[in-house]
Parts: sequence; C-alpha cells; structure tokens
Amino acid sequence: MKRIIMVLGMLLWGLFCVWPGHNAEAAKGKLLFIPQDNRPISGEETADVVRSLGYEVVMPPEEYLNRGTNQPGDPDKLWQWTHANIRGAKAAMVSSDALLYGGLINSRKHEIPAEKLAERVQEFERIHRENPGLKLYVFSSLMRTPIDGAHAGDEEPAYYQQYGGDIFQATSLQDKAEVQGLSSDEMAAMERHKVAVPKAVWQDWKARRQKNLVLTKKLLDLTRQGTFSYLVIGKDDNAPLSQTHRESRQLEAYAKDIPETKFQMLAGIDEFGMLLLSRAVNDLEHQIPFIYVKYNKGTGAGTVPSYSDNPIGDTIRASVLVAGGMMVTQPEKADFVLLVNTNKNGRTGEANDVAPGVPLRNNGAPRNTTKGFVNLVTNYVDKGYAVGIADIAFANGADNALMNQLRDKDLLYKIRAYSGWNTPTNSTGFVIGTGLLANRMENDACDRLLTRRYLEDWGYQANVRTAVADSVALFRRNDVYENLGDHEQGVSHRITSLMRQFVYRNLPPYPGLDKLQVSLPWHRMFEADFHY
Repeated sequence: MKRIIMVLGMLLWGLFCVWPGHNAEAAKGKLLFIPQDNRPISGEETADVVRSLGYEVVMPPEEYLNRGTNQPGDPDKLWQWTHANIRGAKAAMVSSDALLYGGLINSRKHEIPAEKLAERVQEFERIHRENPGLKLYVFSSLMRTPIDGAHAGDEEPAYYQQYGGDIFQATSLQDKAEVQGLSSDEMAAMERHKVAVPKAVWQDWKARRQKNLVLTKKLLDLTRQGTFSYLVIGKDDNAPLSQTHRESRQLEAYAKDIPETKFQMLAGIDEFGMLLLSRAVNDLEHQIPFIYVKYNKGTGAGTVPSYSDNPIGDTIRASVLVAGGMMVTQPEKADFVLLVNTNKNGRTGEANDVAPGVPLRNNGAPRNTTKGFVNLVTNYVDKGYAVGIADIAFANGADNALMNQLRDKDLLYKIRAYSGWNTPTNSTGFVIGTGLLANRMENDACDRLLTRRYLEDWGYQANVRTAVADSVALFRRNDVYENLGDHEQGVSHRITSLMRQFVYRNLPPYPGLDKLQVSLPWHRMFEADFHY
C-alpha cells in the first residue's frame, strides 16, 4: 500500500511539474523575446541564460524569423504573434529590425516602401497602449559599412561585391572631412572613389540608409515619449571613420535630450538581446548588480577593437548601463568581477589566423601577457569572487593560449561566465549580460552555460572552423564556406568528428558530450549549433 501511495505521489508531482504555468521556467514569470534572427546565439542561447533563473522566455516560431542571408523573416506575422502572445508577459525584449524589416540582414537589403515601414513602427504605440504596464525594451541596428565586398559576404546588396571598397573609402573620407578635414590628396581620393561607383548604385545604397535612418529617429521619438522602457541602438561592424560612424553622429545630436537611463548607442548588435534580457530581470527583481572591471596589461580599456569605433572601456561602461548594472572601483564591493583579455599593444587579432607570418597568431603559444592574465584569474577565483572573462584578444573566437592555460590550471569551471565569440563588443556584451545574473544561478546552470561557450567560442570558432575551412578550400567552388549546398552533410560530419576530439582533449566528461552532434543552421560555416 505504501508503495502504491508513493508511486501515485510521484505521478502527481510529475504532472504538477509539467502542467502549463507550473513548470520551473514559468516560476518567476513570462518574458517575451523577439530576436533579430534565428541564429542560436541570437535566440536560444540568449534565452537559455534567463531560463536558468526560472523565467519563462517565449519566442516566436522560427519560420517567422530571418533564417539565412537570403531568407528574411515575416514582420507582419511577427506582429500578429506579438499581439497574440504578449498578454501576461512582465516584459518584452524585441528587435526592431525583425519587426520592421524581417531581420538584421534584410535591414540592409530590403525594398520595403516607406509607407509600409511607417505602418509597422506605429504597432509599437499600439502595444504600449494596449499593455500600459508592460516594460518594453527595444534593440535596433545602425546599418554597417563593410570595408569591401569580401567582408560584406552576401549580407549586402549584390553590387557591394564590386563597388563596396569604393563605397567604404568615399564615405569614410566624407566622415573624416566633417570631423577632421581632408588634405588635397584625400579630397582627390574621395572624388575618385565616388565616381567609381555608378549613380544608380549610389542612389539605391543611400536611399535605403536614409529610409532606415528616418525610422531610427522615430524609435528615438517613441523612447522620448515613454513608449519604450529602454532603447539601445547598435553600430554594427563599425569603424572609427565610416558612414556608420557618420550617421551615429547625427543620431547622437538628435537624441541628446534622452538620458542614458532610457537610451544608449554603442558598438555591436548581436549581444543586445542578452543585455536587454539581463536589464529586464534586474528591473523586475529591483536589483542593480555591481561590477568591477580589470584589464590585461597594456593598452587595456583604451583598446579600440576591430569592428568598433570606440575604446572598449567606453563600450563596456555603456553595456553595463544597458544591462542595468553599475561599475564600481573596488572588487570587494562587486557582485561580479569581469576580467578582460586584451593584447598589450591594443590590437585585435583574428582567431582564425594561425599561419606563420601573421603578426598576431592564434596558435596557442603564450604571449608576454598570457601568464599574468591567468594569474589574475587565479587570484580573483581563489579570493572567492564571481569571475567572468571577456576574451577579446582575438575577434571571432577564443584565445587558444589563454584557454589552454585555463584548462591546465583547472580554472575552466571555477569562473561564472565566459565569452569569446564573434566581434569583441559582442563578447563583452554577452558576458556582461550573463555575468550580472550569474550570482543568482545554481552552479549547474553556470556550468551548462560555460560548456556551451567553450564548445562554440573555443572549440568551433577558434579551432575546428579553421581546420575545416582549409579543407573546403580544396573544392572547385570557391564559395563553399558561405554556401555549403550539397557539401553540407559531409562538412557537418567532419565538424562533428573534430569537435568530439576537441571535447575529449579539453573538457571534463560533461553529460551528453560523447554524443555531440553539430549542425549548420544557416548552411554556411560561420556559425554552428551543438546538440548534446
């Protein structure tokens, strides 16, 4: 009889745990999250951080989102989904690029009429009017200006492949003319680059940017009038002198009366979902977590990393404000200690550069500041601080020298947060958003999140992707890296095999990793998804 009662009790408990509204994720409330696209880092990986705290994070169906470089999302269906699912949410974190253009990439290539865009932006006012108690956090992007067609990939209009270099040079010199002035030689160069681009190309490129700039100013107006609880605009893949920087100066002047408690504009974009989810949680829990930031020896906070137009110290300060935290000058007062791995000379390398002759090689050999930084990590961990690492010595992947030493000194799972993916500002923003919540997570949750970052940032981005890219270069087609086509199954199989080897050599036997499978959600090699 006792056994029957015990079994019935277990069944009832199981029903209670899975019944809608009573699961662990819903315990602290419902949050609505619309990412800019369906890349794992944009959506599920970001949402999982907050789910680890016990929140339900509701996201739209993937088919409504941008699913590749030429598969834009459906803004009208996203708005319908938003109106249908927002009831009961405590806060909403939404990408305006997704809701206006169909995603980040389509914001650069769309042919949407201005009238349609104006209708869509008015939907924000409806959301606010129908849900007056909802905290609405919005992130948006300022269009990027790649330095040439190779850096643009197929994420810009097709003509950028041929004319992108001239567009970048002409507009960067225009920016410099307005900020610093130009020499006679520079004036001549600017004119040469301008005339090298057909008038029809200039017209298309400038018209779309102007259209997007008008909408961005409307978002600032909505922030000013209280429709948004917070707005953050990202200068995507930026440079100190560029059209992106030029437009940011215009927006800064337009928004000069909006306080930084309501609005920020900073380098980056892919990390903004994490920063705003962190802010929403901090606002809902009435917490202002304190963070202490320490840099590696050398240029440190003055480093202007690749894909940015600002010193990293300024970007970190702004990111902390976006996430709802506060910087302190003493670690004893901090809830979270962020250690930033920069290079002594203030330069940023590329994680995939391993060949001899590259000035900054990511081949795992310790540099003159590696040991000192690892000692810094050890000291703060030994003193009991909640430590996070922003690994930005290299863009687009982890610093192999650092990670090897963290592994050898048994530090990988002594810290609370880590990030070393994509651009340096992506990494700092993601680890700040995660780290400001880390003290409220169970150790198992932190370990799960760390494992994902080690797989993606260290294993794949800094190592396996490099090795497999060398292999796919042997194909007759020279675009396989960006468009796998019929080769995807074989490439995925090889990536999975190499990732399992990486796991065996570098990580403890974390549950499921022995059956790790890797997929390529955008059918290109730049990003991967990990199943275990």
